[in-house]
Amino acid sequence: MREIALDHYGYVTTREAAEAGVPPIELPKLAARGGVENVAYGLYRVADIPPTPYDQYAEALLRVGEDAYLHGESVLALFGLADVNPQQVRVAVPRRARPRLPAYIELTQVAPGARTTFYEDLRAQPVADALIECRGRIQGERLLSAAKQARAEGLLTTAEWQHVRKELQR
Repeated sequence: MREIALDHYGYVTTREAAEAGVPPIELPKLAARGGVENVAYGLYRVADIPPTPYDQYAEALLRVGEDAYLHGESVLALFGLADVNPQQVRVAVPRRARPRLPAYIELTQVAPGARTTFYEDLRAQPVADALIECRGRIQGERLLSAAKQARAEGLLTTAEWQHVRKELQR
């Protein structure tokens, strides 16, 4: 279980634990002894794994479920782009979902088939799409500056950079 947790920012789902040979009935016992912390239904965190800046994003995705991915401002915040510091982690799902979520997670339903990618092993909307998605919520000048920064950091291809720049200058 520890190996799984090391690969997932300290988190382990009941399903992952069962696949690793740990019966689901054992997880509450481990939590009672302090070996893991029960974060949410079916989600545990191994206590002695050091925290990272990405833990909150990983937890939000795991709480929502399999098809979830970071969306909009949360993608920009992941990389420190556009000087955003959203109050909530924005998570998108292509299907209707009604999980019980803490206030720091904002759930957005999107059309199925949207492009996704992985950054820091977290499923997310591509930076190019996130920049365009944030039009109207973040000043255009800040988004353009963020796009320049993303291009310099290798987060946008030349084609994406040109497309984003064109879209943001509309």
